[in-house]
Amino acid sequence: MRTIASATLVFAALLSAAKTAPLAEAELKNLLAGVRQNRSTQADFQEERVIRLMKKPVVSSGRISFQPPNKFRREVKGNAPSVTVSDGRQLWIYYLNFKSAERYPLGKGSPLDSTVAAINSALNLENIENTFQINAAKMENGYELTLLPRTSSMKRAFQKLDLRINDNLRVERTDMLLPNGDRIVTTYSNQTRAPVPASTFDFKPPPGTEVTTPLGQ
Repeated sequence: MRTIASATLVFAALLSAAKTAPLAEAELKNLLAGVRQNRSTQADFQEERVIRLMKKPVVSSGRISFQPPNKFRREVKGNAPSVTVSDGRQLWIYYLNFKSAERYPLGKGSPLDSTVAAINSALNLENIENTFQINAAKMENGYELTLLPRTSSMKRAFQKLDLRINDNLRVERTDMLLPNGDRIVTTYSNQTRAPVPASTFDFKPPPGTEVTTPLGQ
């Protein structure tokens, strides 16, 4: 029985290896160029935040809009709705239930720069060759990429980012491992490339909103 079990495990490992093939440098370059040409500007998302101290993941869903290289809007629905907007110069997080908003200036060494860059890397894949070590493989129905940050500032944002890219060269799933061991798994659907109005990335707090700047800038 042990011999049969061992043979089965070896066969399964070989079969798994046969379904993936590491990409050569030229192939990776062509893949990234294709993804950038075909990147989505809007998509629905479902996110699972796996927290080590909690038995069940925290699940949320919503809609995200993106404009290369660094503008995005993320709207979370459900019992704890929120809106996160970046125009590349500042980041707003608005909590609808509490009528409160947080404003974070970006650039000039802001502590949030790396976090926003990590979000953009998952959405954009722009310039990731210079900021990440990339391992890529061809799968049966797409590609898998693993991004490992090179800089200490980016390592403070996350340890590793896994991406699954489908045959249409669109990112359909990301799995981010945070420095504390928590994970954020995001799945994208209903992706489009339709132009997004510039006003999407502007945010003005509604009247009566309490605005804070947690970083004290």
